[in-house]
Formats: sequence, structure tokens, C-alpha cells
Amino acid sequence: MPLTLEFSGPVWYWKGPAPHHFVTVPAEQAQDIRAAARFVTYGWGMIPVTVRVGETVWKTSLFPKDGLYLLPVKLAVRTAEQIEEGDEVTVQVEVG
Repeated sequence: MPLTLEFSGPVWYWKGPAPHHFVTVPAEQAQDIRAAARFVTYGWGMIPVTVRVGETVWKTSLFPKDGLYLLPVKLAVRTAEQIEEGDEVTVQVEVG
């Protein structure tokens, strides 16, 4: 049975060598994901997920970072949902 979680957080911008926008998965949900990770990870701790923000659904992977996970929010999603850096978004994530 898939693990489905919902959380909210601000969209933030990482300016690294491959810049991107992310939402950080809160600690409580990260703990649930970590418990399921060994069943679904495909390497480097990456966790495949199906995500919904508003009316937009997409597939991506969570990135492990400092004991939490980062959810990448691609441009097509930000455009469709009119999301800007700093906006608080509610995210539904299905792990696996």
C-alpha cells in the first residue's frame, strides 16, 4: 500500500550549479518517508514520488538532505499553479 502524505511549506530557490526550486519536507513526514525508503529507493537515497500541488500532478523524486527530504518543484508546475519563490504551498505526496 502506498504511503500518502500531506504537508505545507515555502518554495525556496537553490542557486547551486544546477539551480532549482524546492519545498522541504517537514521532519515528521520525513521520518515516515525514511521508514519506507528501503522499499522504494533507487539509489543515492532518492525516493520516487507522485506529487499534487493544486490541480497539477507530476512524478519526481525526493532528494535526501540533512536528515530531511527536498521536493523539487519544476517550472511547469510553478507556472500552472502561479507559484513564486517564498509562496507557501500545500503538497500531497504518494511515495513509491
